[in-house]
Amino acid sequence: MSDSESEPTDGAAERTDDATEAGTDQPADLESLVADNPEEVARLLERLGLVNDLLDAADVATSAMDDEMVQSLAGTGTNLAMAADGMATDETVQLGEAVGENADDLAEGVETVAQLQRTGTLDDLLELAELASLASAAMDDEMVMSLASTGTRLGEVADTAADDDVARGLEDVLAALGEASSDEPERVGAIGLVKAVRDPDVQAGLGVVISLARALGQQTRDDPTA
Repeated sequence: MSDSESEPTDGAAERTDDATEAGTDQPADLESLVADNPEEVARLLERLGLVNDLLDAADVATSAMDDEMVQSLAGTGTNLAMAADGMATDETVQLGEAVGENADDLAEGVETVAQLQRTGTLDDLLELAELASLASAAMDDEMVMSLASTGTRLGEVADTAADDDVARGLEDVLAALGEASSDEPERVGAIGLVKAVRDPDVQAGLGVVISLARALGQQTRDDPTA
């Protein structure tokens, strides 16, 4: 019995001695590490000090914030979130898509406006637009009606000139005028006039002139304002 009881006691003593030796070896290893790498250890300690300073500063800032500041920051975050939600609409999405599809045209347009601004042309255009606006505002109803009536009459004249018969007659008159103006006209007396009346071309021309005079007289009688 005594031999079996003495064996565990000896094993425990050996483990205690090993632990003691290990504990004494660890400080020795740390001391040797510090002795071998003093610069690295110093930098490590310096970094640890900076980290501690940052943590202390964060703690101070957090503790210095009162309830009102916390609520203000929370309200700002809420407002930003609401603004983002308000912008995320179908219209803004469509606008973004349109901008993306026409990015080149928009860029050219912006560059054109910038060029007009640099040359001063944009200011001139704005001044002209302002003058036109002032002129429009200064026009009374009577002036507007007069301009509208003039525009209507010009439209009627354009419609008349576009008629096939009128266009053909104007072409003939202009062609005859160009041919008659190509040579110096001769002086014609009474005898020459009588001879010219016998010319078939002169007779045809006189017929056109008489027809024109007759039609002009009819238009004059039919026009109530004449």
